[in-house]
Amino acid sequence: MPGDDVAGGVRRPDGPVGEADGPANPPTEAWPAPDAAAGTDQAAPGPVRPRRRSATAALLTDRTTAQSDQLRRFIILEIIIVLAVSLGRAGVYAIVNLIDKLTLPTPLGDQTTSMNPSVTPDRPWLDLAYQLYYFILPAAEVLLALYLLHLAYGRARRLIGFDLTNWWRDLGKGAAICAAVGVPGIGFYFLAHWLGINTTVSPANLTAVWWAVPVYLISALLSGLQEEVIMLGYLVTRLRELTWAPWLAIVVSALIRGSYHLYQGFGGFLGNLVMGLVFGYLFLRWRRVLPLVLAHFLMDAVVYVGTALLAPYVSWF
Repeated sequence: MPGDDVAGGVRRPDGPVGEADGPANPPTEAWPAPDAAAGTDQAAPGPVRPRRRSATAALLTDRTTAQSDQLRRFIILEIIIVLAVSLGRAGVYAIVNLIDKLTLPTPLGDQTTSMNPSVTPDRPWLDLAYQLYYFILPAAEVLLALYLLHLAYGRARRLIGFDLTNWWRDLGKGAAICAAVGVPGIGFYFLAHWLGINTTVSPANLTAVWWAVPVYLISALLSGLQEEVIMLGYLVTRLRELTWAPWLAIVVSALIRGSYHLYQGFGGFLGNLVMGLVFGYLFLRWRRVLPLVLAHFLMDAVVYVGTALLAPYVSWF
């Protein structure tokens, strides 16, 4: 659980993901100690006059004396803004969409939720332009989260384990997670649909064009990046900076993850809630988000591409 330690008279937060030595490059380490930043002239003739306090020293003093309240308010506001423009906004839409489905005369289990649809199926070149356009916002949300982490701690990708150090191990872990979580997840989807608490999810709805599979793969990759970098790498890190208990940060992250899948039905919420708890535990244990991004990508890629390939031949897809 993050706390404060004293290093050279400067109070600085511990690592938000449980590292014993704090963040990979916390901002306070780049600032000089107060005695080095604001000393006095000793060799000059005449009266000894104190040096003018530098902007860095002023910033350091402000951080030392007002960190508890000002920094906390800043982090809370930052989290609200990030969620409002990304997956929190998606959660609000999913709740409204579920209310829409529940108030229709057709039972929830008899409804269909379509994903990755064609926009202009009669004009494939324009449809491709639309699909590529839809990728801009998720990519920008991921970059925003990484940028804010970099401003707060420096070396953001290393801080959350989103680098290529031991990438082969991350790939192996991702594949193992895909099998361990993805297969039961598919089984739970069919159970929820049988119980009538979930819609029929149709994940691949592009027309038969040459670029359909690449678009499905890019969509799967962006889903993995968006959900794992923002909901784990960013959100859990910032909540722990607020001294939240690790388990509480993971539960909140998992609840938000489940909320923006409510457009599929209650089964989508429950399944992704459990997935969020498992992924959150692994993130705290490994302190690396890349294996989880790869696992998420593999699960979505198998569903999107597999559905597109098998749907013409299997009646229950």
